Amino acid sequence: MSDVELFLYLAPILIASLVLHELAHAVVATRLGDPTPQEQGRLTLNPIVHLDPLGTAMFVVTYFLSNFVFGWAKPVQVQPQHFRRPKYDMAFVAAAGPATNFVIALACVAALVHMQLGEVTRNVLIRSYEINLVLGLFNLLPVPPLDGSRIVGAFMSDEVYATWSAADQYGMFIIFGVIIFFREQFNELFGSAFEHSTNVIVTLVGG
Repeated sequence: MSDVELFLYLAPILIASLVLHELAHAVVATRLGDPTPQEQGRLTLNPIVHLDPLGTAMFVVTYFLSNFVFGWAKPVQVQPQHFRRPKYDMAFVAAAGPATNFVIALACVAALVHMQLGEVTRNVLIRSYEINLVLGLFNLLPVPPLDGSRIVGAFMSDEVYATWSAADQYGMFIIFGVIIFFREQFNELFGSAFEHSTNVIVTLVGG
């Protein structure tokens, strides 16, 4: 199967992964008392509401040019002042996104291990596992505005947290800079991780 054919199979799963990641943020924020996601219509599975055109295009480009798949969906806007414990509740909201990607990755592994699948389906599920693994891990990096920065922020003093949160507006420049200047390191790191994890999966499903 060519890379293009595999990507066409993967596209619906990738879109679903992005949508569920953002929906998880919206659901947890709403449960913790912030009405903003509901007011902005983010409590939906409609991909049009969640997808960012540029972020989606980046997934396509990096998929074909790199071992490291990078992109983003439209961030869910959250107003921490609605939370009872702003710093800690923001950490829970942030963690919900990567956790969802890890659950999807585990679901792919479970299907590979416990179901009789054709070669095409197996290849799609293995790649879906890898994509969700990298989405989860990348979002846990403690760099504003990634989810990991919100989680780390829960352990900061209020003064430091305020300064840390203000860095969100520059976060994308930092992220792009890291990816551009350390692209080879990212490729090596994630390529090695994917190779080892894929070998484990192939062993579990019997080759």
